[in-house]
Amino acid sequence: TGGTEALREVLTALPANLPPIAIVQHIPATFSKAFADRLNSLCALEVREAVDGEILQPGLALVAPGNYHLLVSWTGANYRARVVNGPPVWHQRPAVDLLFKSAADAGASPHCIAGILTGMGRDGAEGLLKLRENGACTFAQDEATCVVYGMPKAAWEAGGAQHQVPLPRAAAHLAAR
Repeated sequence: TGGTEALREVLTALPANLPPIAIVQHIPATFSKAFADRLNSLCALEVREAVDGEILQPGLALVAPGNYHLLVSWTGANYRARVVNGPPVWHQRPAVDLLFKSAADAGASPHCIAGILTGMGRDGAEGLLKLRENGACTFAQDEATCVVYGMPKAAWEAGGAQHQVPLPRAAAHLAAR
């Protein structure tokens, strides 16, 4: 709850020259492409709906297609997006936990920063912890700036988030790392 606007606020404040970004937003399949297109029209970064096998490149933010999980894999010399079907996790498809766990399994942890923004439930808490345990810099949105403090709270309480960051400072937090 509140995630689409939180992502808009963060992504529109980021410069174009950042490492690749992978995004899971709990959103119906009929809206994910339009959501990515809208962000693309507002951001310095290129934002688009992820396609299976696509190389994660600097200056690119990929949004999980609605009703599909977005994973990250290492193939040869590149991280690639994996767009897969599969059972819902925490009643969600796409699920943040699967993205984060796949990034950790692909060896991306020491090279990434991962965060959980406003939302209901606990999706992402386990995966964020796995990333942190493997060397990632992690954060959760603070309670005061969340629409719903469910997902960030679960990540914080599980020990996955190293920092709690107010939404207006999230872009600067990302860019500084």
